[in-house]
Amino acid sequence: MSEYILISNDDGVDAPGLLALKQALEKIAEVRVIAPDTNWSAAGHAKTLHRPLRIRATKLADGSEAWKCDGAPSDCVAVALLGFFSERPALVVSGINPNANVGKDITYSGTVAAAMEAAIDDIPAIAVSLDMNNGSNNYAPGAAFAARLAQRVLRDGMPRETLLNVNVPDVAAEAIRGVTVTRAGKRIYYDQLVKRDDPFGKPYYWIGGERPGGDIGLQGTDIWALANNMISITPIHLDMTNHALIEELAEWARKVD
Repeated sequence: MSEYILISNDDGVDAPGLLALKQALEKIAEVRVIAPDTNWSAAGHAKTLHRPLRIRATKLADGSEAWKCDGAPSDCVAVALLGFFSERPALVVSGINPNANVGKDITYSGTVAAAMEAAIDDIPAIAVSLDMNNGSNNYAPGAAFAARLAQRVLRDGMPRETLLNVNVPDVAAEAIRGVTVTRAGKRIYYDQLVKRDDPFGKPYYWIGGERPGGDIGLQGTDIWALANNMISITPIHLDMTNHALIEELAEWARKVD
């Protein structure tokens, strides 16, 4: 059996972050790439069940072989795990996304969704994002860190139904002040509904707004870590139960039964 790392993303197979990630990871293991053929940012954890999926061979900018799929990021990982390759991957790494995925971003993120699809099937998974500020395309520090983290996961494994959500500050490698394990912070969104009319006078709508912010004062969160030029690793568990509320809800249930 061939032990390899599966790479995917949500920005599309031609995204520069994916290429940087691939080139870093191939130094430590065999890599295989299946990524969307178009951008699926903020697609969340979608799964395509209403139509067939098309998967075609392609080449990355460095001439290496890859596969592109016309489905969502989670579809890309699902087809690999369900038999597109004869072997299952030892690890799935998704990214590198050109914007941070912190706080409640994880519910929207196609980058995280690709890793989540692997975790659902008990494959260790890492999602990697760069908190890009000015279109720097400075993926090298994040790619190098992802390779070191991947080596550790391949060696030691991970708990079941868990993925690691990594966010990297957009600074030079020497300006990164270390690595810290965090919890999800408080994201602040400035979404707006923009209404316009098409040439026939019929309304259509865009959801837009300024770049999201966050509470940088909450020490120990992913948002705080980025604000302090640290790489953030947030362990995400797929059990979304609010365990602290179970006993209280049970009391409610007894009163309405």
